[in-house]
Amino acid sequence: MLAGPQVTINRPAWISSTGGGHRSSAAAARSPHLQRRVTVPSAIAAPPKHSMPPAKAEIFRSLEGWAADNLLPLLKPVEKCWQPQDFLPDPTLPAAEFAEEVRLLRERTAELPDEYFVVLVGDMITEDALPTYETMLNRTDGIRDETGSSPSPWAVWNRAWTAEENRHGDLLRTFLYLSGRVDMVMVERTVQYLIGAGMDPGTENDPYLGSVYTSFQERATFVSHANTARLAKEGGDPVLARICGVIAADEKRHELAYTRIVEKLLELDPNGAVLAVAEMMRKRITMPAHLMYDGRDPKLFKHFTAVAQRLGVYTAEDYADILEFLVGRWGLDKLEDGLDGEGRKAQEFVCGLAQRIRRLQERADEKAKKTEAEAVKFSWIFDREMVL
Repeated sequence: MLAGPQVTINRPAWISSTGGGHRSSAAAARSPHLQRRVTVPSAIAAPPKHSMPPAKAEIFRSLEGWAADNLLPLLKPVEKCWQPQDFLPDPTLPAAEFAEEVRLLRERTAELPDEYFVVLVGDMITEDALPTYETMLNRTDGIRDETGSSPSPWAVWNRAWTAEENRHGDLLRTFLYLSGRVDMVMVERTVQYLIGAGMDPGTENDPYLGSVYTSFQERATFVSHANTARLAKEGGDPVLARICGVIAADEKRHELAYTRIVEKLLELDPNGAVLAVAEMMRKRITMPAHLMYDGRDPKLFKHFTAVAQRLGVYTAEDYADILEFLVGRWGLDKLEDGLDGEGRKAQEFVCGLAQRIRRLQERADEKAKKTEAEAVKFSWIFDREMVL
């Protein structure tokens, strides 16, 4: 998973008043820091919708055999997976040799700028919030793990996906700890706040919406980690480049799984699938770390994503590119059969949205040029300032 920039076309970082977000005063009470960041309406917010009819849930139950044949082979056996320790100093070495490996690690990272570490920390924090993401999958109708260790292919995928993703945060966290470049106390506080705050991607327990969301998110994660790999290589740290590269490769495999699900839905229920794509695009993809907070900066996610945008790690242009990629991958622009009037309107909206996003971003960029720069302190890098 990824914490990418909140591009101009996205709703505000902590949920818009229409669609996707459902914050109540009770939720704010459970997360004290949200009380300072969210304007809670006087009326009790509506509960999340469960808009998927039973017939659609049955489609997913009927696809268990398909999932076993088309998703589970994308998982790697544990014995063949890389592990974080493959890329880190060996703690079993004699103390002097271990210290030398750490010294070399710090020497390699010495020339990487603070901005890079802000982005790397943000990505690591997002990866570390896995309890929230597995919870989201296990709330989803038709594919949830009913027992906690269900043999259903959907449940097996959810658990094994989580296990593969878990290595990402572990590896980045340990690397950052050894680098000495970041304030680990503030990083760890941010992780705790984020898991406590949760997320609301607007998927409403609907596997149609959830599969569209995860297809986009996994593609975005691949793009982001691939770019941090490129920047690490250019900055003189080939080991960190490999670290980010292997994480990106995992995300690419996971992207393939979720895009296959949407492809299958387009085959079985083209109208329902196109409407789901359009609904998620209208809500706009909310990044999984949109409730990021460190106890100090109420606009931390906005500031983090501004740095990612400036470094070219994940940008508004990437958002539009991903949408165009998915339209092509799913053949949405060529889909003709099985659509009613609403489906065709949804198809037209989705296929034209990337260009609209680009036009809106061009206007936002022009407006930003006239906006006074803001100096922001990041607790992750010992309160050093950046001008955004």
